Amino acid sequence: MLVFLDFEASSLARHSYPIEVAWVFEDGASETHLIRPAPGWDDWDVAAEAIHHIPREQLLRDGIAHDKVARHMVEQLAGHDLIASAPSWDGKWLSALLRAADLPRHTLRLRDTEDAQRDTVRDILRDRIAAGQLEQAIEKLRTTAIEALPTVATAHRALADAEAERARWMAIRDAAKQFPDTQQQ
Repeated sequence: MLVFLDFEASSLARHSYPIEVAWVFEDGASETHLIRPAPGWDDWDVAAEAIHHIPREQLLRDGIAHDKVARHMVEQLAGHDLIASAPSWDGKWLSALLRAADLPRHTLRLRDTEDAQRDTVRDILRDRIAAGQLEQAIEKLRTTAIEALPTVATAHRALADAEAERARWMAIRDAAKQFPDTQQQ
């Protein structure tokens, strides 16, 4: 099953670390967790805090221990198709979380949301459109479906951002399902 995953982080610096993670399954089930920093995770950017509005003190007070979050993620997400809108950044923070919990950094892997969108449309349209026109139709359908969505500002909170990614994927999937069958014409 597809799982839309997002992290918020301490900064965008080299030594940044995850402070919040959320995921939303294709069926809408979701979880979100504040992450208490691991020992040595001391990078902090007040400009990043101004964007996500999660003070470090809140993480220390209310966050779940980083290793517990990592183990829970592995239990819940292993075997699923994990996707993220920024897999290089989210992958960096996922890797940092797993390594800090003494888990192999490739225990969970992310791929790009856009690839999952294309794969979904391709699976739906494969038998409904000529092979030579398929890739062009996929891109046009993705663009049209995304442009039709209401403009919503990025929340910069993990759950809201993961839910927004799922909503985009659903809009694209639904548009593909409504695409006319050109093979039968």
